[in-house]
Amino acid sequence: MTIKLKTPISEEDIRKLKVGDEVLLSGIIVTARDQAHKLMVEEKPDFIRDYLKESVIYHCGPVVRKNEDGSWSFVSAGPTTSIREEPYQADVICEYNVRGVIGKGGMGKKTLDGFKRCGAVYFHAVGGAGTLIANTVKRVVDVLKLEEFGTPEAFWVIEVEDFPLVVTMDSHGNSIHEEVLEKSTEVAKELLNK
Repeated sequence: MTIKLKTPISEEDIRKLKVGDEVLLSGIIVTARDQAHKLMVEEKPDFIRDYLKESVIYHCGPVVRKNEDGSWSFVSAGPTTSIREEPYQADVICEYNVRGVIGKGGMGKKTLDGFKRCGAVYFHAVGGAGTLIANTVKRVVDVLKLEEFGTPEAFWVIEVEDFPLVVTMDSHGNSIHEEVLEKSTEVAKELLNK
């Protein structure tokens, strides 16, 4: 059964999610990559705080189009590799009361511990489906730090509708990514010992 979630999401609702749950996410979310995470940890800016509270960060460097009326449209919105944010992610989650992170590839132990401590999950988005995911972006609410960071690194505050995701790390310490790594390491050892 697919679970429908809409931001803002309560900690109680996030803690109900388990690894393997399929989710359709709607509401306001924020894209953030390397420069944005570094800024959030080092400077703790207030301008992004309200957008992130009980919302979701999307690891995404979108391809966008500026329309004649000055508004923006997403052309492609595929997930980027999340592990790059491992040094920052747990601190960002707890500092800004973030309820989820979307990306691809999963994250490490520090982030998983942050999910447990502060009530958040990792949502896996399908890599290579950028144009399909862009169709779930209904509007760009705001864009912050565009001139300073550039298009892929800016904070894009977007409204999504029925963004398809799978929970691969939950707030109870479970991670599909850890399980796959352990099993594949065992298989690799067996193959190398033959």
